[in-house]
Amino acid sequence: MNKLIATLCVVFTTSFATAQNYWQQAVDYKMDVHINVKNYQYKGTQRLVYTNNSPDTLNVVFYHLYFNAFQPGSEMDSHLQSLPDPDPRMATNVGTKDKPQWVSRISQLKPNEIGYLKVLSLTQDGQSVSYEHASTILKVKLAKPILPKGQAVFEMTFEGQVPVMIRRAGRNSPDGVALSMAQWYPKMVAYDFKGWHATEYLGREFYGVWGDFDVKITIDKNYILGGSGVLQNPNEVGCGYEEAGAKVPKVKGKTKTWHFVAKRVHDFTWSADPEYVHDKVALKDGKTFHFLYKKYKENWKRIQPEMVKVYDFYNTIVGKYPWEQYTFLQGGDGGMEYAMCTLIVGNERYESLLGTAIHELGHAWFQHLLGTDEATYPWMDEGFTSFIEDLAKQLVIHPNSGHIPFGNAYKAYFTLATSQFDETPITHSDRYASNYAYSINSYRKGTLFLTQLGYIIGDKVVIKALQEYYKQWAFKSPTPNDFIRIAEKVSGMQLQWFLNEFMQTTHTADYAVESVKAKGNKTEIVLKRIGRMPLPIDLFVVEKSKKVHYYYIPLRMQFGNKPNPYMLFDQEIMPAWGWGNTTYTLEINMPLEKIQTVAIDADNLSVDINKANNVFQNP
Repeated sequence: MNKLIATLCVVFTTSFATAQNYWQQAVDYKMDVHINVKNYQYKGTQRLVYTNNSPDTLNVVFYHLYFNAFQPGSEMDSHLQSLPDPDPRMATNVGTKDKPQWVSRISQLKPNEIGYLKVLSLTQDGQSVSYEHASTILKVKLAKPILPKGQAVFEMTFEGQVPVMIRRAGRNSPDGVALSMAQWYPKMVAYDFKGWHATEYLGREFYGVWGDFDVKITIDKNYILGGSGVLQNPNEVGCGYEEAGAKVPKVKGKTKTWHFVAKRVHDFTWSADPEYVHDKVALKDGKTFHFLYKKYKENWKRIQPEMVKVYDFYNTIVGKYPWEQYTFLQGGDGGMEYAMCTLIVGNERYESLLGTAIHELGHAWFQHLLGTDEATYPWMDEGFTSFIEDLAKQLVIHPNSGHIPFGNAYKAYFTLATSQFDETPITHSDRYASNYAYSINSYRKGTLFLTQLGYIIGDKVVIKALQEYYKQWAFKSPTPNDFIRIAEKVSGMQLQWFLNEFMQTTHTADYAVESVKAKGNKTEIVLKRIGRMPLPIDLFVVEKSKKVHYYYIPLRMQFGNKPNPYMLFDQEIMPAWGWGNTTYTLEINMPLEKIQTVAIDADNLSVDINKANNVFQNP
């Protein structure tokens, strides 16, 4: 998509009215936890101020208790063993490649290796409430209803055990990082216009409530921490956080308390290890990158200037990063985004570490600024992030490589779409029948959602839509419809049909050049729609003299035309093609003997699954 690459550095400023009647709940957490690094257990207190901005009266609330999934017999354990292709980080194949037999690693955990999270006491506005643990969900029957626009203060004590690293969170990661603490605390379940999202944790995506976090972590004094939020006591803990010239007092006793504050986020994550190296990098906008790592130090040093360039690119292509800092943490089991930070496995291959860091930083925008319900719409955060990731690699990291952006996304989508494993992307992330379908739909088809939108409305217009999307929906939880409405306003076209066809069905696009016939001194070209998914058509007629003619055939249902994406050719706009008509006929003022080639989508930018019938060659 070279024409996209040539135009992406333009910054657009058009704005539109913010969506009306939108509301979201608010939570403010204050937590104090004490970690025992010998047995990986912890105890904590939590004070949560819950603001009900909905029009509904709430009689119950729910909390996530994610660590309870890491126990033999849990739903996650059972689900792993029911999948035909479980995540190899979470299950071991004890069979053969041809006849795999998967055993969940969770099922093998001993009592001192499992994860758990238990609420020991809970009050609402000082009054005890009844609650019940249901695996990874805590259901709370309120002492009194929370009225619309009302507030409640919940205070609890809780205890937990950090599981052996299975997925994302845990102890002693593949790199030997001691603690990767994601989804470690009782977390209020999201409540929105659909109601409560009290779904069991099966290992995939998350959805949180916006608020402020004030967190104190008391841990062995030799451990170095990093994570969400801004450290409030840098001159007490030192470890590279202290201000220039500050003298860090010698710690008395065996522990040290780290105090972090994160504002306007929907999660809080941290990691810790006694051998962490901590680097700080000042950014030109006054913000700071932190890098905490212990293995593959040369690679972690090498990615730092590259990530600064990528950060600047994301700020330009989408919108300004609003928080004071961002932290790259070695830990976890691959790469996973969290509020103001990411956990990344160290990786001895530099390109793998760099690629993961580029992707995870992109999630600061698509998930932690634009906080979609990624459990329901995983393609909105994974796909949009993969889209800007690929652009960053092409424009910033490897500008002269000749690499064609999004090539892997097209290849993966075509393979899935023509297989027996395809499912609609509206499938909840936990309900996919295979990890394969989930992964391709979320990452690859989600990427192509934006490339195909560019094919329909123009690439520069897509970037303008992303920027307007950021302006209107940052610090909110938008839905697919919210984004497509932005794209409609920016482009002036009707686009609900595209959202429906591409992301809510498994329909595929297939257009063909059915016939090319002489008609006196003119030529009649008949095109045919074979697939059920509609697309506009870029049709090219190449004369034997090599002169190129570009005919643009819009869809009737889009009610508009895209700007000419080809600087070298004039665009001749033809009458619109209605979807109900399976064929389309046009006559061109050119005798057939002068024509060498007639081609649909000559640059292969569309998701037409059968390219073989796109071209007519004159013998």
